[in-house]
Amino acid sequence: MTLIKIIAKLSFLLLPFITLAQDIDGMAIIEKGSYVPLYGGDSAKVEIKRFALDVYPVTNTEFQKFVGEHPEWDKKNVKALFADESYLRHWNANQTLKKGENSNSPVTNISYFAAKRYCECQGKRLPTLDEWEYVAMADETEPDAREKDSYNQFILGWYEKPAAFNQEVGSTFENYWGVYDMHGLVWEWTSDFNSVLISGESRRDVNADNNLFCGSAAIGSSDLMNYAAFMRYAFRGSVKANYNVRNLGFRCAKNLDKNNQSNENL
Repeated sequence: MTLIKIIAKLSFLLLPFITLAQDIDGMAIIEKGSYVPLYGGDSAKVEIKRFALDVYPVTNTEFQKFVGEHPEWDKKNVKALFADESYLRHWNANQTLKKGENSNSPVTNISYFAAKRYCECQGKRLPTLDEWEYVAMADETEPDAREKDSYNQFILGWYEKPAAFNQEVGSTFENYWGVYDMHGLVWEWTSDFNSVLISGESRRDVNADNNLFCGSAAIGSSDLMNYAAFMRYAFRGSVKANYNVRNLGFRCAKNLDKNNQSNENL
């Protein structure tokens, strides 16, 4: 066998590994595990399959490139069904940023539909609520820091501060998984962002508008002291898919387990 044929054969054998490395460029590998969500009926653990998650939220620059390639998502072209009047309101009509905006800040004023489509065009998807919470419960050193005072104080302290929309991605700490800005920058869309309020039984869903906004929110929760999570769940339940909110951005995820069918096509 000639040297060229040997090299060609080795390249073919290594192709799956090379492809994987390219596919997860800019993403952190999140190993499989389980966690107990704030809401989950009997508080049973949720199993999380191995997946990849963007290290940073999607930026204005990255979304500008997407809009340039997909003009149907330009603010002057997007359909009201997919985005309300606040869509990209911090951009000018020619897709440039308004004065004072930062190109390397997370893109916000983005609807669920726009975020979902962006991820699909990258060969990715939005993370599920459980995946997002699983990664977000980590601090710098531990995969689950929810019982640490310093972790909760950081999040609640962020909620108390006036919103600053010009902070660049990477402004907050790198967590256990190598992911930045899960807390402290913007809130983020998930593929099933309002699933806590949807029972799957239409007669019950008629009145499912509200427990997360009052004292009855504690019913069925696994951690009565997790105020930060209560706020996230309440916020998620209050938005609709075509809403565009100034402090709501997104990042993308990607399946790594070929048998992971539960999160496909979300």
